[in-house]
Amino acid sequence: MFERLRHALGAALDAATPPGDLRDLTRQMREAVVEAKVAVQETRQAVARTEGELTHERQRLADAERRGRLAAEIQDRETAEIAQRFAARHRERVGVLEKKLAALRDELGLYERELSDMQAQLARAERDRPQTEAERSAERAWRDLQAGGGTRPGVDPQEELLKSQLDRAAREAAADRQLEELKKKMKKD
Repeated sequence: MFERLRHALGAALDAATPPGDLRDLTRQMREAVVEAKVAVQETRQAVARTEGELTHERQRLADAERRGRLAAEIQDRETAEIAQRFAARHRERVGVLEKKLAALRDELGLYERELSDMQAQLARAERDRPQTEAERSAERAWRDLQAGGGTRPGVDPQEELLKSQLDRAAREAAADRQLEELKKKMKKD
């Protein structure tokens, strides 16, 4: 799965690639990063499931061993033998699950490292990607607007401060309403 992604990443970083193709490759890289994130999440879930199965199987093993000891103490040989067989099965299953868990953890580490590398390469590709003529034109227009005294949305610190103050006022008003509702309820009871 990751080999295809590596090829896309390597191709995107090739400086001889025309800008139109770079946009397409960075899109493919973003899709590959999403796929890699899904693979990491699925592997984490598999690790968690296997850990749960292992815990459960260890408990079954402990129960079988305890039953075998109790049967041996009262000299119930048939029950002790059955308990030994069950303990052997559970012990084998515990061994298999421990190996599976170790492999899944190794695989998760590998996927996480590959995802990290892919994200870094994608960030570099997006940062180093040459702008299209339309992007350069839009950037010039914004600079001209700002030079003429206008503001660019999302860049004005006063605008951000005002938004923050409005958000805070809205939260405080909501808290006041909830407090009044609680007071009304307390008076009714």
